[in-house]
Amino acid sequence: MNVQELRSWTPMWTRMFGTGILSYFSFLRFLVLLNFVMFLLMFGFVIFPIAVAPHASGNITYSQCTDYPSSSRRGLVVFHQYITDLLSGTGFLEQTYLFYGYYKVEAINFHKCTYNIPLAYLLVTIAYLFLSLIWIVKRSAVGFKRSLIQDEDRFQSFCNKVFAGWDFCITNENAARLKRRSLLYELKTDLEEERIKQKIAERTRYEKFRIYILRIVLNLFVIAVLAGCFYSIYRATIYSAQVRTNFILDLIIEYLPSIVITLGNFITPLIFSVIIQFEDYSAAFEIRFTLMRCVFMRLASIAVLLLSLWSQITSCSIDDCPCGYNHKLYPCWESRVGQEMYKLMIFDFLIIGAVTVFVEFPRKIIVNHFNCGLAKLWGQQEFSIPQNVLEIVYGQTICWIGTFYCPLLPAITTIKYCIVFYIKKVSLTNNCRPATRPFRASSSNFFFLVVLLIGLALACIPVTVSIAQISCSQACGPFTNYTTSWEVIPHTVSQIPHGLRALFYALSSEAFAVSFFVVTCLAMFYIIALAGAHKRVISQLREQLAMEGRDKHFLIQKLCQAQKSARCRDIIYYEWPMDLLKTHLTLV
Repeated sequence: MNVQELRSWTPMWTRMFGTGILSYFSFLRFLVLLNFVMFLLMFGFVIFPIAVAPHASGNITYSQCTDYPSSSRRGLVVFHQYITDLLSGTGFLEQTYLFYGYYKVEAINFHKCTYNIPLAYLLVTIAYLFLSLIWIVKRSAVGFKRSLIQDEDRFQSFCNKVFAGWDFCITNENAARLKRRSLLYELKTDLEEERIKQKIAERTRYEKFRIYILRIVLNLFVIAVLAGCFYSIYRATIYSAQVRTNFILDLIIEYLPSIVITLGNFITPLIFSVIIQFEDYSAAFEIRFTLMRCVFMRLASIAVLLLSLWSQITSCSIDDCPCGYNHKLYPCWESRVGQEMYKLMIFDFLIIGAVTVFVEFPRKIIVNHFNCGLAKLWGQQEFSIPQNVLEIVYGQTICWIGTFYCPLLPAITTIKYCIVFYIKKVSLTNNCRPATRPFRASSSNFFFLVVLLIGLALACIPVTVSIAQISCSQACGPFTNYTTSWEVIPHTVSQIPHGLRALFYALSSEAFAVSFFVVTCLAMFYIIALAGAHKRVISQLREQLAMEGRDKHFLIQKLCQAQKSARCRDIIYYEWPMDLLKTHLTLV
């Protein structure tokens, strides 16, 4: 495909901002598809069978733990209360398919079979997490190969920037000018990194001691800032459980944990960007380290919120805790966790829309129509790809955690990301200019998926703990007859025929685990040996390529000498001798 054909196939924002922007929107489209598949799994195996079930059954032993007062309001309700319920997931939404507590069904009796809802609910949860892992790893494999090739040789990095660094999809003049500046900036950054490496090698012991002490102090300050943010999230979560009567105050306190988390995610990156300037790192490492701190802040804030909730769910004495959890405060704690994830998702979407409408568009108007000091200081908005990726990874992590407690959350996330796609597209084309430090498409795709894998790993931890360790609610949900959600697996295995049961027991035995571990180690050893052999072949090919380059250099020198001697003879004899002409043609 030539350059003209490539331009005809690329969208308009790619031609203006480069392929790095295309990688962001491709990543966002991938998340839309992933969430839609998650919704299809949950809808097809859990929601749809309950919706069309002719007969549903449930064996519930009534006790004090099964008392679940419905929060859905009857009679005359003030209108603004519906707005509060819609935004917080309480009231009429709590007793719908949206939350875990509604699925109080143990089995669905069809004409000739019985459908086990608790088993399907648990297996779908495991399936969407495993599917997400496989899908992300498969997509990241290509980017990982490219990153290995690019990081193999420093000289190759310079060659790629000089000879293959230009983005031929760009047709906008301003974008081309910025791309040229960015390439120059990357070359300067690489040279600066080489200078910093040389400077680090030449540091004295006193300089090393001073810079290490400074970094320790600054990192202690960063830890103190993170601890303050996490404590604020903890206090806000506890305070939000109080009863309110005023509409505005009710809504604010309902969203207080989400507000505190959003403020922390907004303030801490500014602090990190100031601190990193005093730590004397290279420019490329500064960007990566700051982004990793921001990733840790965003994802750890969700973990702190869950720990704050679970500290209240499990905080009861043995005498006051006959149900295994704080039944008085949270009769259906899974729905409560689902409501918190629902509120985080809704508030994150509202913040993205509000920033676009009330910050980016006014800033564009001020910069274009007002020639004042503030407009010059602000400048035009830059589309920062890493920060925008962190936003959607943050939302995807919330979706992975909350789907077990809020089964329709993938559908909400799919709609949200579809709207965010067009919001970002409009904001990009109307309000933003390309970033002065743009990400290359090949490296950014791998970075996006690595951050997404970190979010998936964080999401698996609370879901696994709640399934295997925390006592499930006995007043709501499909696992009312089990102590934990995982008990449905051994209970189902105990009811299958003896042959299959023996197979399952064999697969879960220590002998199979040890054998599988040995086979996996042998396969890894073979792959590592094969990779080493390929690496040696690559090094030999590089040496051969270098030798061919030296041979070509020698031939070019001989050709130049022959041309010089030919000019001299041409001046004397006014013609080339036949033997020199043959030599010249042979060298060419």
